[in-house]
Amino acid sequence: MKAPYYSDDLVTIYHGDCREWMPEADVLVTDPPYGMAYRHGARKGGVRFGADEQAIIGDEAPFDPDFLLALGMPTVLFGANHFADRLPPSRGWVVWDKRDGSASNDQSDAELAWTNVLTVARLFSARWSGAHRTGREQIEGRLHVNQKPVALMAWCLSFMPAGVVLDPFMGSGSTLKAAKEAGRRAIGIEIEERYCEIAATRCSQEVLGLVI
Repeated sequence: MKAPYYSDDLVTIYHGDCREWMPEADVLVTDPPYGMAYRHGARKGGVRFGADEQAIIGDEAPFDPDFLLALGMPTVLFGANHFADRLPPSRGWVVWDKRDGSASNDQSDAELAWTNVLTVARLFSARWSGAHRTGREQIEGRLHVNQKPVALMAWCLSFMPAGVVLDPFMGSGSTLKAAKEAGRRAIGIEIEERYCEIAATRCSQEVLGLVI
């Protein structure tokens, strides 16, 4: 049995590669590498920010979701438009509207997630453009180059069936934080130890009940 990097009453974090080992769980909510060799912030004019040019481990090759689909769980997969040809048809997709009424910029207006638990498309709006964010992340700052808002992940969990939540591409732990605040058990796996530390710190903090 692999020893956890962090564990409390509801959350367990493992440092490692989920392709080599996967714990048992009931539902899967994750944001895997998209297979697009993405480097955050290819900015023009020589302007650079702290997270610019950071690569995502495993993103250099096309992503194959077969090993996740083989788990046979209720699933939400972010970034699935980048590997939709490798996924079964689905009537229900999740759309994260990142503009939330603001103007377009050089980044995507929305992000998509494939799911096998919805029969219609559902929309979640939360502004997320550079330094402009809604919710607690405006205070926390950027913890991961492709970080998701805790509120978004909480919303995804709200239409998932009961049971233990698994996020095998955990990043900074937004899924785990959302699950813990909902009183759900959650397991996260992350290949980069620095993000394990960030996620552990977030999950060890008290629930921010007044922050939306």
